[in-house]
Amino acid sequence: QVDLVESGGGSVQPGGSLRLSCAASGITFSLATMGWYRQAPGNRRCELVASIKSGTNITYSDSVAGRFTLSKDNAKNTVYLQMNDLKPEHTAVYYCHAYASWGQGTQVTVSG
Repeated sequence: QVDLVESGGGSVQPGGSLRLSCAASGITFSLATMGWYRQAPGNRRCELVASIKSGTNITYSDSVAGRFTLSKDNAKNTVYLQMNDLKPEHTAVYYCHAYASWGQGTQVTVSG
């Protein structure tokens, strides 16, 4: 059973930073394909923000490239999403995804 637990969300002012974490269990983490998605307010669709394929190949959506960084710690079975220079349009619930499983989501709010 795949279990994904996100943390690290919160409220920040524009220009601020947050680091999201996703602790995973039930998968071969070092080789896993995982993704960070977000669902903006009023949007029924989830947008893929960043992903790591087969444990090594990292890609980003055009909307966050250069601002967000995905990294991982194999010893902790945790994948991170460092988000810098946040803007109000980055406000969303961010979800971790792997092997058809989803975490519970973590809220990111950028305002001020």
